[in-house]
Amino acid sequence: MQPVQEITQLLKAAQAGDRSAADEVVARLYSDLQRLARSSLRRSGELTLLDTQALVHEAWLRLEGVPGADFPDRRHFLAYAARAMRSVVIDLVRARQAERRGGGLQALTLNTAIADLAPQDETHVLRVHEALQELAQVEPRLAQVVEMRYFGGLLEQEIADALGVTERTVQRDWHKAKLFLAMSLAA
Repeated sequence: MQPVQEITQLLKAAQAGDRSAADEVVARLYSDLQRLARSSLRRSGELTLLDTQALVHEAWLRLEGVPGADFPDRRHFLAYAARAMRSVVIDLVRARQAERRGGGLQALTLNTAIADLAPQDETHVLRVHEALQELAQVEPRLAQVVEMRYFGGLLEQEIADALGVTERTVQRDWHKAKLFLAMSLAA
């Protein structure tokens, strides 16, 4: 059996409740999960006290606790893991802001060069998250593209495969999402 098919089989077994299959999926995809975590932490900068390993483990705890989660293949699992990591970072930023009082607002921009992004401040991370929630209300697929690309660091082809659309559709969705988010963040 090929490795991709093995992961798919393990995901199905894990969905059926096989704990050892779930652990095996994480073990086999650990390097991919670390790549997602590094990408997520790079954007959050010093905003969290988590390291790559801790973020992977926190995300796994969230993934593991989702009843009826359906991960038909590796790409869907990684896309959902990216969303879980984003959620962990956002929750930590919110908790940290709840501890503080005040804070100045700063102008922010949406940069599409993910690898070149400088660490962002807490306000930026939360504003992007809120704008993304607003986008999800209007166009859920556009929000998924942003989550996978901006927060998960996935490539356009990986996003297209996960969503079952063409790469060109992902490019168009990314362009529309950037326009929507830029308008939301400017307001």
